[in-house]
Amino acid sequence: MKNKSPSFLENEKELFPVRERATERAQKHQRIQEFLEVHLLDGLIVSRHENIAWATAGVVEIRVAVTRETGPGSLLFTRNGDTYYLTSNNEAPRLAKEEFADLGYQALIEPWYASNPTESARRIVSEGRLGGDDASLGLPVVSMKGLRSLLTEGEIARYRWLGENVADAVTNSLFLLHPGMSEATMQALVAQQLLAKRILPSVLLIAVDARIRNYRHAVARDGVLDRFGMLNICARRWGLVASITRYVHFGAMPAELEEKFEAAEAVNAALMDATREGATAGELFEVARERYTAQGYSGEEQMHHQGGAIGYWEREWIARPGGTEHVLNPQLMAWNPNLQGAKVEDTVVFRDGELEVLTSTPRLPVVETRCNGNVYRSAGVLLA
Repeated sequence: MKNKSPSFLENEKELFPVRERATERAQKHQRIQEFLEVHLLDGLIVSRHENIAWATAGVVEIRVAVTRETGPGSLLFTRNGDTYYLTSNNEAPRLAKEEFADLGYQALIEPWYASNPTESARRIVSEGRLGGDDASLGLPVVSMKGLRSLLTEGEIARYRWLGENVADAVTNSLFLLHPGMSEATMQALVAQQLLAKRILPSVLLIAVDARIRNYRHAVARDGVLDRFGMLNICARRWGLVASITRYVHFGAMPAELEEKFEAAEAVNAALMDATREGATAGELFEVARERYTAQGYSGEEQMHHQGGAIGYWEREWIARPGGTEHVLNPQLMAWNPNLQGAKVEDTVVFRDGELEVLTSTPRLPVVETRCNGNVYRSAGVLLA
């Protein structure tokens, strides 16, 4: 397994040079042109925030309301290669200056009270066949997941920065936890750490003590930390998502809990070892099933999903019985093997037969597990 690359600079222009971002956008525009040909479309309206971020190499953040999948603008790609952004008059000045400057898109602007992406697109593609990525457009819906799947070098570089900074935020927050702290305060701590770096938390599963043991997806409620705390985070920047879970335990852990973490670590190692180009979601599910059984926890794979591919969604696909999705080269993965009260979760990149952990936390305990002669690292529980 590769060591993570050196720390990235905070300055985004130094991190991701303008020329490289332009090259990436050109590559993606070409993919979209091929997509139009395959689907016999004369125009494609792109409204979902993850697809707009993908198409613009992470430059455009279209979403305003964080709970919505769309925002106050859409993209239009035509068969003849033209590109537009469609928006309303009240949004247009900011989008022109802060989102679409120097990207080469033409603006189609309507009054805020009459803004309709499909009607705007019809001004350009008057007779041809239109498709869109969102059902609200009233057009044939096409999935862009396949377009997003194969990563560019720029996306991997941005993912390294994101993984490192999400992991750092979680580590910093974990060290600040103490008995008597509420789950709401724990949630606020990690959210502040992320938002300060313009990283948007999209999943904040925060729990303590019995709630960790009772619920596998525990959102913050009224718990107050006594001995056992969990931070389970998904967070976004440039449309990309990193996923991580870490724990703290005050005082020695019970033997039963230690055994569960050891089992989760063994399943994690098995899944990492089986992450190879062409491996299917169904085959990977079987790997988890077999390893749970070998660890004495038969059937645990039925109780919660084990993770899978990550990217512009928190999971692009998950390992499941009979799943036909398969690992690409390169591919971002986030495995999350879990038992009641114990989970291991990190974001990794698979490329050319090797795995690189993007959310490693060197200030926290690390557990090494062997599988088929290879050593894999999982995050251990911080004992305070």
